[in-house]
Amino acid sequence: MNKSQLIEKIAVGADISKASAGRALDSFIEAVTETLVEGGDVAMVGFGTFSVRDRAARAGRNPQTGATIQIAAAKNPVFKAGKSLKISVNP
Repeated sequence: MNKSQLIEKIAVGADISKASAGRALDSFIEAVTETLVEGGDVAMVGFGTFSVRDRAARAGRNPQTGATIQIAAAKNPVFKAGKSLKISVNP
């Protein structure tokens, strides 16, 4: 499912226009992004939790040359599925 299909599904489910559903989805994405940038988590009981994890710097290899390279530390956004979502996917 892509973004436009999700917007259509939200519009039908909430009985609102596609434009309103698109604005709502964009607002949700923006709110989650801002919270993660600020270092917070977004927890939705039963659905899951969005958070940020730190990944340490490490050594890697260039696959073309075989040379060792240094990979910088990074912060990665992650989503951990909630119990209800897991149960829905695995009946």
